[in-house]
Amino acid sequence: MKISTEIASAAKVVGEERAVEAVAKAGFDAWDFTMLSMCRYDWPTNTLLENDHPLAGNDYLKFARRLKQIGLDNGIICNQSHAPFPTRCKELCGYLKRAVECTAEAGGKICVIHPEADSSPEQNAEMYGELLPFAKACGVKLAAENMYHWDPVNNHSYFAACATPESFCRHIDLLDDDFMVACLDIGHAEMLGSDTTAVELIHALGHRLQALHLHDNDKIHDSHQIPFSMQISFEPIVRALKEIGYDGYFTLEASNYLPSFPEEKIDRGMRDLYESARKLADLFAQA
Repeated sequence: MKISTEIASAAKVVGEERAVEAVAKAGFDAWDFTMLSMCRYDWPTNTLLENDHPLAGNDYLKFARRLKQIGLDNGIICNQSHAPFPTRCKELCGYLKRAVECTAEAGGKICVIHPEADSSPEQNAEMYGELLPFAKACGVKLAAENMYHWDPVNNHSYFAACATPESFCRHIDLLDDDFMVACLDIGHAEMLGSDTTAVELIHALGHRLQALHLHDNDKIHDSHQIPFSMQISFEPIVRALKEIGYDGYFTLEASNYLPSFPEEKIDRGMRDLYESARKLADLFAQA
């Protein structure tokens, strides 16, 4: 089982180029092209702000090629990506094709794009359907992800798009296309109020499941912490993945772990992430 991790958290400290190098140095097989910096989103006003990041400029493909080459020079590839969000922002939706382009340019095979959390499977299928011809031309699969809403009064999550087996499968099946797949966020699935579990979602998704976001939490909050540090039990999850014949990457999205490290210790933090991912892969091999 090959392992990967997102680069956005390390990039906040050392930039994307150095982040890819750190992923390779730690021992990962691949890097997840997390493109959240492509857009600066203002949540209160649901608008995009001015942004001088290379992914937002005219030379975005040149930047993607640069990251790809850094990875190749260090012996790793890009396995998947994450487009910016939220998709409810119409201005941001204009960047989704750019995210798919960058995925292809970097060598990734899957681009994770959030469904609109409040939309129906039919409404989200329309959004994905508009992108599918372009994605297929680029050789990139689109992956929906299980979402959640937050109830601050009761301090737990509640239903959003793809949160349940029925909703998630419906989102994928409406497109009936090999280029429309599922990315299961393990942390989201295990939060109180999700009305499901990661194991239940894995078995329901079956062949649809081709990508993962792996991280740990207290089973209440979306902590995005390093696996084996909090409350999620990964053994039954990994066993379920083995049972359905999952053959994708084990990709970490423990994005709240590295920002606590100073720049000079990013390599140490990345090594911690590698060791947790390797442990997950070893559990899979033994299952």
